[in-house]
Amino acid sequence: MKTKTKRMNFKPNGSWVLLPNPAKRETNSGIILDDATVNKLKTNILKVLAAGPNCTFCKEGDTVMIDPRGEGVVTEIEGVDYVMIMEHQILGIM
Repeated sequence: MKTKTKRMNFKPNGSWVLLPNPAKRETNSGIILDDATVNKLKTNILKVLAAGPNCTFCKEGDTVMIDPRGEGVVTEIEGVDYVMIMEHQILGIM
């Protein structure tokens, strides 16, 4: 799905962190990517879009490195795919 730049009305609960989905299947210009390309473009360095009230390590706007072996929850908010992870899956702030 396309990345939107408008501010969303979503605040994670507890220690959940909202991140952009690193496995984008479509470019901003609308090109659909195949599985091999999606896997090559994946990254584990992402910008925090929102952080829950119990997050003590990171905040909205931080660029973080996440554990690539960790699991997240892929969710759609306002037509855009995101990933939610627990704060403890963050390895560090860039």
